[in-house]
Amino acid sequence: MRGSTDPTGHPVPPDPPPEPPPGRIVTWLGRFGPVAVAYAVFQALVGLLPDGLFGDTARYSLAAVSGIGTGTCAWLAAALLRARSAGQADDEGDGSDENGLDGVPAPRGPRRAAAAPAAAPASGRPGPLPGLSAASYATLADRLTVFDDPLRGRLTGWPHDLDEQPMPIRPTATGTAYGLHISLELGASDGRLRTSELVETLWRLRLPEGGWAARSQGAVGRPEVTALVLGALARAGADPVRLAAEAERCTARFSREQEPAGLEMTHVVTTVLRGLLRAAPESPALPILRDALVDGAVTDPARGHRRCWGPRLTPLRGRAVAPSSVHTAQAVVALDRAARLLGEDANARATREEGVRWLLSCPGPAHDGCEDLESSHDTVRRPHPVDASRHEVLSVRHFAAAWVMRALLTPGAVQTAADEGQEAAWQELLSGAAASVWRRQDGGIWSWDGGDLAYPMWMTYQGLSALRAHAVWMYQPGS
Repeated sequence: MRGSTDPTGHPVPPDPPPEPPPGRIVTWLGRFGPVAVAYAVFQALVGLLPDGLFGDTARYSLAAVSGIGTGTCAWLAAALLRARSAGQADDEGDGSDENGLDGVPAPRGPRRAAAAPAAAPASGRPGPLPGLSAASYATLADRLTVFDDPLRGRLTGWPHDLDEQPMPIRPTATGTAYGLHISLELGASDGRLRTSELVETLWRLRLPEGGWAARSQGAVGRPEVTALVLGALARAGADPVRLAAEAERCTARFSREQEPAGLEMTHVVTTVLRGLLRAAPESPALPILRDALVDGAVTDPARGHRRCWGPRLTPLRGRAVAPSSVHTAQAVVALDRAARLLGEDANARATREEGVRWLLSCPGPAHDGCEDLESSHDTVRRPHPVDASRHEVLSVRHFAAAWVMRALLTPGAVQTAADEGQEAAWQELLSGAAASVWRRQDGGIWSWDGGDLAYPMWMTYQGLSALRAHAVWMYQPGS
């Protein structure tokens, strides 16, 4: 700097101008000099090549080809340096690359020991999840409906779908249970969604003979809906004595004699198991359901004969059960939770770990859109409770990407991937599933493509809870 002195009082000569780095010189040449370089090489060769080299035509042709080739190489070298410079500029920018696919943070790999926390992004800006959560809550509060039922009293909750018309519409047990789960997931800070009112509504929607059923199932309680409601009530802190009594009625009906169709379906058994683990952790039915799930695993020759699950736990009329990523994920989640409460024997542990290995062996080339993440649906067919000549048919849709995320984030799956050196496969599949889940939402609400009931409550709960679980896994104090 002009006029500056050193510590002894002597004037300091001005700093010489910095020399441009070699990369910038080559970049400049790449932008403006390829033609000049080519011409210079051409002229040099014309002067150097002997006149007798097959005549002037050959001499000029050789010089021209050499000049063009040299100029092209100079252009390519400069283009490469420009690309590398742009990449470094992005890395030093706002940290958007840390968000991975579609703004979803790239997950940490499973680790045996704690590592030093990563440095905070230079921008210090929050990620996209807070805004998404706020939008979810706003829509949930806006669509909350209050309905005065002449038989059951005042009902506060939601129908099955957020876009059902006309409003207000009578809340359902399924919609309100998932809405209660979402409000608890978000930890709402204001009084627009009152947990006590939602809990009271679910008890009022209880059927006269006990249990709960979907809107299309009539007046008989069904185990999967009952377990869903009991799980939401338990999470909200409902009376444990009342919950235990209702859980006992649910398990008493969930038998081969009264519920043969449900006991054959992976979705039904895993739903009941998860609900009872929350609502009735001392229920004697839990080990029975856990063993039924373990025994219902099948082997998949296409993936190294690993064990996995399909839609059914028993084959239908001798037909083989097709492996399914969503049902394998549901089984892994249920068995992992059961293991933490009940423990597990060697067979249960081996089967659960095989399910994790099966998920990690997904052959898809791009895990944000591979076949394992394609959503699907089941059909649960039961005899009608009143008319034996008819059947009660329930169509169940599955958000596969969210289920795969939840399965991969279980403690058992993380440990299995770490023990077997599969951290890279685990991280790639989890990141792809998170990107797939993120793409299915708009303003914090998830949608099912096409048809009626395109904004189901259950899908928003599953998408939101999966992303929040992913964010919890990503969190590193001090970063």
